[in-house]
Amino acid sequence: MKGVIFTEFTEMVENTFGFDTLDEIIERSDLPSGGTYTAVGTYDHQEIVSLVMNLAEVSETPVPDLMQVFGEHLFSRFTVLYPDFFNDPKDGFDFLESVENYIHVEVRKLYPGADLPSFDCERNGDHELKMIYKSGKHMEDVAEGLIRGCLKHYKEDATVTRDDGDSSEEGVTFTIKRTI
Repeated sequence: MKGVIFTEFTEMVENTFGFDTLDEIIERSDLPSGGTYTAVGTYDHQEIVSLVMNLAEVSETPVPDLMQVFGEHLFSRFTVLYPDFFNDPKDGFDFLESVENYIHVEVRKLYPGADLPSFDCERNGDHELKMIYKSGKHMEDVAEGLIRGCLKHYKEDATVTRDDGDSSEEGVTFTIKRTI
């Protein structure tokens, strides 16, 4: 997993929970990297799993909630770090539809070897978009947070529902419906 995910996570933890909490979860996690990350580095995704599990314990916050908040935080940071990605889409649906065939292509140029999830999209008229998320890392909660962050960024009034499906091979389906 690319280091930018780790640097943004540790920044979020420090800003939200404080440096002492960040230091505590790094110590508890016994990380191969020692908890020192660079945005361009590559790290085992199990490190972030360990950090999140320890943060959940320390903060007494459920893991899915932490991951969704992180996804929203990450989207807001991406708008700052990669502003060119947000120039052309006119709304959240257009942006979300561009993730697989534009955003991820560009990310792979910036971060060769990035192991990204895949998204299949299906637009049902102007008011509904279905996104199927597939990844062996099972970061569905982060994906949901990213979707919610996108909707906030584009000031979309919409609901997001999630269907985890019957098997991990099918992926997780997010249905986004604009409120009319």
